Amino acid sequence: MNIISIQNNIGLPKYKQIILSIEKAIEDEKLVKGDRLPSVNKVCLAFSLSRDTVLLGYEELKKRGIIYAIPGKGYYVKSVEITIKQKIFLLFDELNIFKEDIYNSFLNNIGKNVQVDIYFHHFNNVVFQKLINDSIGNYTKYILMPTNLKDIVGSIKTLPVGDVIILDQTNADLKSYPAIYQNHQKDIFEGLEKGKERLAKYEKLILIFPGFREPIGMKMGFEDFCTAHNFESEIIAEFTNRKINAGDLYIIPNDRDLVRVIESARDQNLKLGTDFGIISYNETPLKKVVANGITTISTHFEAMGKILAEMVLKGKKEQIENKSSLIMRNSL
Repeated sequence: MNIISIQNNIGLPKYKQIILSIEKAIEDEKLVKGDRLPSVNKVCLAFSLSRDTVLLGYEELKKRGIIYAIPGKGYYVKSVEITIKQKIFLLFDELNIFKEDIYNSFLNNIGKNVQVDIYFHHFNNVVFQKLINDSIGNYTKYILMPTNLKDIVGSIKTLPVGDVIILDQTNADLKSYPAIYQNHQKDIFEGLEKGKERLAKYEKLILIFPGFREPIGMKMGFEDFCTAHNFESEIIAEFTNRKINAGDLYIIPNDRDLVRVIESARDQNLKLGTDFGIISYNETPLKKVVANGITTISTHFEAMGKILAEMVLKGKKEQIENKSSLIMRNSL
């Protein structure tokens, strides 16, 4: 018990004194990896503390990856890396350049003494739920990208509500959680509004919307805009073996379809921005130069990562809508 020191009336919560005592013992090498900590009951009796107080201290250390629990046996030292003050579980849908921008921006702004473990669910409910279940109690913060997955709210609710942040897409079932998100319905509507003057030269607006990974808000915003301004429109699931007509404008969320449309236009000897148009969704550096410049509607991914870091560091509890913009280039 000599590794734990508790003092009264010093203005520091006793669970934090437990944490500091164990950190000091590790620093002084009185505790090494694999050592067993004093049992919760022994600490309670020695210092007249409640079980909740002792468990709060131990669980905080467990979330940071410093100790671990073996049911029925107790708590043991897992790591002597006590400088890690936050251990973050980051769950993305998939790896792509947009997620890479968010991730790098988040790392650049989160500061030192933070460990970030990144996972991917690949739009699979079972994988999402398993990753959540396996992570419970092992992290100080859980940043989750639920996308449009169904029946996952129950899994999210198994996590401490104060430790969860929702990223990129949220919904009414997740309104109790802080979030940094895109408003896809609003973003595509307002993006098209800003480009309306150039859109006027096109006869038909076509949205390529597979609907598997793409947020439904994209489709809704597109339909709202076409209805509001009486544009002839069409929504297709994919671009295959399709002739591009002069006067068509394609709105393309998926970069694979973007390549297909550009290749088809080349085969038809159609000039982009003159005979037909393209608006792509999500900005990448390559779109600045491909086909003499592709117009995009895109959120600001680096800003999303920066705001996410601020939410973690400052304990913000808001739901923050990330900004989006229309980036005008020659394809329109």
